Amino acid sequence: MLQNLTRIVAQDKNFLSIINGRRIGAVTGKTIPVICPSDGLEFATIPACGVEDVNHAVSAARHAFDKGPFARMPAFERGRLLTRLGLLIEKHGDELAALEARDTGKPIRQGKADVAATIRYYEFYGGAADKIHGDTIPFLDGYTALTLREPHGVVAGITPWNYPMQIMARVVGAAIAMGNTLVIKPAEDASLSTIRIGELAIEAGFPDGVLNIITGFGAEAGAALSAHPGVDYVTFTGSPVTGTAIQQAAATHNRGVTMELGGKSPQLVFADADIERALPVLINAIIQNGGQTCSAGSRILIERSIYRDVASELGARFDNLVAGPHDADLDLGPMINAAQKRRVENYITGAAEAGGEVIARGSIHVDAPLTGFYVAPVLFGTVDPAAVLAQEEVFGPVLSLFSFDDEEEAIRLANGTEYGLVAGVWTKDGARQHRVAKRVRAGQVYVNAYGAGGGVELPFGGFKRSGHGREKGFEALYDMSATKTIVFRHD
Repeated sequence: MLQNLTRIVAQDKNFLSIINGRRIGAVTGKTIPVICPSDGLEFATIPACGVEDVNHAVSAARHAFDKGPFARMPAFERGRLLTRLGLLIEKHGDELAALEARDTGKPIRQGKADVAATIRYYEFYGGAADKIHGDTIPFLDGYTALTLREPHGVVAGITPWNYPMQIMARVVGAAIAMGNTLVIKPAEDASLSTIRIGELAIEAGFPDGVLNIITGFGAEAGAALSAHPGVDYVTFTGSPVTGTAIQQAAATHNRGVTMELGGKSPQLVFADADIERALPVLINAIIQNGGQTCSAGSRILIERSIYRDVASELGARFDNLVAGPHDADLDLGPMINAAQKRRVENYITGAAEAGGEVIARGSIHVDAPLTGFYVAPVLFGTVDPAAVLAQEEVFGPVLSLFSFDDEEEAIRLANGTEYGLVAGVWTKDGARQHRVAKRVRAGQVYVNAYGAGGGVELPFGGFKRSGHGREKGFEALYDMSATKTIVFRHD
């Protein structure tokens, strides 16, 4: 599979943006090198788009929304476009999984899982496109009042590097289903699967200008897109700092936004929990994609009476974890780039120097290239709830353990950060399950589970610093549209 990918890249080393249904480079001709995180080597280039390229893409999306055939397309036909795209992604699944793995460094099996989830998004929203209905409202005598759900217009989707295919799909699926046109700006560190799916969208019959893909640096292309007066709505997944800048830019034109800005997600393990069932889930929730996941379960809160036993079991499993190249398909791959590797290592070093207890540490495979961006997974025990490691999003394979005496303390610890994205609750007590799930401040709470296999159908988003608005499920369709009220007087 990887040899086939090498041939594909060798034949088409220069990937191109897609504007108005055409593959095109940046106006300036500038490019950005694409680096494989597994070995630190360049294997392709993408266009370094700027303001002029953004203007072209937004103009194409505006024309498609206002005047193109898409503007008159019924909802069920929009759904068929999405369904056809999903089928093409399935057809090219091996290629896309290999491309995603090489571009991001994640193991091949994770690339395949991402393809499967991506297909589900297009299936789900393909079927949902004609299922969003308005209401009639009881009003005054002699009047009829009703509501419609209408698209915003041109949607800007600024997507991150950790799950390029999946996050593109949840933006594109919901936006197209509701009748919007789009300009997608993927992260410069991982743009290739986004471009390839843009090409497949053309093959699926997407009219020109409906889905535009521009690549480039966030400070140039991303900033120009989020502040563009021709954009009607902005959706962003990434860091709170960048999210704030994007919201400020969008606010200059009073545009709406959906923001998914990360988390410091806790899993609460009570003494009556099924520990054997919980252990592999607790581990996977922090090592999936090398911990570079907004919903990573980076904090485990353990009832004190079982703390030593659970910590020991987690430590034994952590010691056996191995990081390595994407094509080795080990427990986890490298970090996305050198800067992220340094960032995670600084958190680990800082926590250790502050007296943090290192319970266990995984390893880096002996054959992993020295030029790759690897970080061995680390398990810290008995972390101070006020410590940097307990409060800040590391975005790497670093897990922190905490103990609690009772339910009140567990909830206080769970809610004791600025984030509120996802939480897990492990207990057999049905009453406690409901009490804790209601009181934990998080956009998603799983009981005796975590993550639920991507959860395409499940509304996703956070409280507090984790952002606002919702993606996934039918809630995303509401975010990607606005309510129009129409009142008829007929007396």
